Formats: sequence, structure tokens, C-alpha cells
Amino acid sequence: MNIRTFRSRTALGLSALLLAGLLSGCSDSEVADVSLGFLTFKNIKLDAFVDEKIPGVTCHVASIESPLTLADPSDSAISCRQTGDITPAMIDAIDKSRDGEVIFTRSKSIFFKTMKIRRIYDPANQTLIYLSYSTKETSGSFKHSISTVPLWGSSAYQKPLPPAPGKEL
Repeated sequence: MNIRTFRSRTALGLSALLLAGLLSGCSDSEVADVSLGFLTFKNIKLDAFVDEKIPGVTCHVASIESPLTLADPSDSAISCRQTGDITPAMIDAIDKSRDGEVIFTRSKSIFFKTMKIRRIYDPANQTLIYLSYSTKETSGSFKHSISTVPLWGSSAYQKPLPPAPGKEL
């Protein structure tokens, strides 16, 4: 590799890092940005989003952002709560497959890492499950976090049928 190619690749890499840093601060859903210290160049970004198909659920996601380093920001945490009504029509409209549905995606590094949030419905427990995970393997394990929103107390909750005669526990 000659010096011109090296400089060109270095300039391209630095431009990508700068763009990633600038775009990471452009979220309109950002609630907080907590510095982890002057020398770490890492922050915890806190974002809020409302589930588009179930607007009665709001999720808060905390994730590490490190725009000035080549760090591998895989860690994230999620907490979802019922913040409005959840109707039977909303539950009818969601993907009820075993894998659920990806409802939120964010790029986490210039190395093709993506954080995704997937909504999964657990009909037996009448609960919405929100799973946050990274799509790139890091140090032999996938980083993930989970939050649940039970339908209890919402209009979507269906009272369980009593056990059939002779089938009682």
C-alpha cells in the first residue's frame, strides 16, 4: 500500500467517525445524555419511543455511545411501560409469530453493528415482551436486555377461562 492510498483510507475513516459522532446527537427521541467521564469519550444515551402499533406502550432505551473511538458499543438496556390504553384491536394488529417483529433499529458503529428492539407477544401470559439486542457478536456472547408489559389492567386483557371440570390442579 502506498502513502496516497493510506492517507485516502485514513481520511475516509476519520470522516466516517466524525459523521457517526454528529449523527448520534441528532435523535429527536433523546431524553438524556450522561457522560461516563472526561477521559472515556463514552456516554450513556437515553432515548424514549412509543410503539407505533401499540401507542399505549412507551419504551426507554439506554445505550453506550462512543463517537470518538473505535469501541464496540454493544451494551444496552430497555424498560417499557404501559403509558396509555392498550386495546384488543392493537393486539390483533401486531405480529404474533414466535419471533415477533422488529420495531426499532439503530446503527451502533461503523463496523455494521446494529441494535434492534423486537416486540414478541406471549399469549399464554397476555404479556408484550420487548427484547433489545445487538446483531454483531462481541467477545463470544450477544448483548441483550428484556422488558415486559402485561396486559393486565388494560382493555386488551381477557379473563382466563376456568379449568374444565376434572382438569383442576
